[in-house]
Amino acid sequence: MDISERLEKQIKFMLELDKLKNIYRQSYVLNEDRKENDSEHSWHLAVMAFLLAEYSNKPVDVLHVMKMVLVHDVVEIDAGDTYCYDTEGYKSKAEREEKAAQRIFGILPDDQREEFYSLWREFEDCQTDDAKFAALLDRIQPML
Repeated sequence: MDISERLEKQIKFMLELDKLKNIYRQSYVLNEDRKENDSEHSWHLAVMAFLLAEYSNKPVDVLHVMKMVLVHDVVEIDAGDTYCYDTEGYKSKAEREEKAAQRIFGILPDDQREEFYSLWREFEDCQTDDAKFAALLDRIQPML
């Protein structure tokens, strides 16, 4: 793949990510009467990872955690945001999100597709110390 084809795929992916601004969560933005969108949420988590890593009870790779939280909700472009109390939605969540991950990360050049998918999968599986820290941030951010 030549550099112009690679850049074209990367730009197409960045434009696709813009759709995250239209995926609204259940959390409200402080001092405003509107709900937070996925872009705001992911950015906030990345800053929290950088800021609060010192409080993790296990060592974490801050850059890795930041990457993970920046991509963890990308699948919601297609799959939508499944709220934690949506028991019916959770029945098809994994299937919807996997299909979305394949399509959206598939826009990228192969090496980046693999990295982004791997980061998303790691967050979803929540087995590594980095993923556990990322998931903790994801759970406490709405309470802030």
